[in-house]
Amino acid sequence: METIIPLKGEVKFKITLDPAVWIFDDRRIDLDTFFTEQHIEIDELDEYTKKVSAHWSREIMEGATFPPTLKTEKKYERTKMLTGTFGIYLKHFLQNAEVKDGATSVVFETATGEEYSFPLEQADSLIFKYSQDGKPLKEDGPVYVLLADGSNMHNPIKHVKAVRVD
Repeated sequence: METIIPLKGEVKFKITLDPAVWIFDDRRIDLDTFFTEQHIEIDELDEYTKKVSAHWSREIMEGATFPPTLKTEKKYERTKMLTGTFGIYLKHFLQNAEVKDGATSVVFETATGEEYSFPLEQADSLIFKYSQDGKPLKEDGPVYVLLADGSNMHNPIKHVKAVRVD
């Protein structure tokens, strides 16, 4: 099974996607809770500013020492990464590839020969699921394509081998 997915077509930069490294990406989505809880899209710059401010405040209040709770928090995050089910929005990769003006759709090419097409406007609501219970999707992966509304959660697009922008 090929684990690298090319993003090609009507884009300024053709890029390759490697789902094996997304587990370390801060933009990952916890799919264990995503479809059951209400989610609000977070501005990355605002989120970063809040984290830096909280860290700064913590140092002012407690000094520059690292309290024992930090080790516990890091251990919890590490355990969650090794046992969780995660995804990432396709829109992040389309922004990096810079979609050309004439493009109208996103097509997922699969190893079974099927192609699934979505309007470019709907691409912001597409999620790549890349791990299940802390393990990569090796059998019919490397990614599944899910709709953000959860309508295809039990029947995702599998065997994705390429993403093409038309």
